[in-house]
Amino acid sequence: MAFNIVLIEPEIPNNTGNIGRLALATGSRLHLVKPFGFELSDSRLRRAGLDYWKHISLFIYESVAEFYKIHSEKKLVYFSSHGNQDHWSIDFEDDMFLVFGKESVGLSNEIIQSNQDKLYNIPLYSEHIRSLNLANAVGIAVYEGLKSLR
Repeated sequence: MAFNIVLIEPEIPNNTGNIGRLALATGSRLHLVKPFGFELSDSRLRRAGLDYWKHISLFIYESVAEFYKIHSEKKLVYFSSHGNQDHWSIDFEDDMFLVFGKESVGLSNEIIQSNQDKLYNIPLYSEHIRSLNLANAVGIAVYEGLKSLR
């Protein structure tokens, strides 16, 4: 059982480091799509990922176009506060790609509009919050998926 965690244009090194650690802990693969808001050599990325970073199954893409060129035929689901379906309704599959946008604005409008049928949200129960921290959202999605595949 494993997933592919995709971060499109991640901006915060600590989030990416924590998500890398989560990927390793769950047997998942981490896919990072440029541009990044940091360098992969950033000490904050390494600190958050601890000494595990060297063991992470990591794939890097120069652009969203390159990512889609390689993976367009794969089973992809997208996470956004704009999703009309909640993450509990995902029919998780082994090797599925879980796609997340950048911290400041999420997924691009183009990705959201062209993937409405595969766009999911993680419900929020307070009007005082717009979104979850990216690392928390990834953790929720990955472990919900693992539970469903168990």
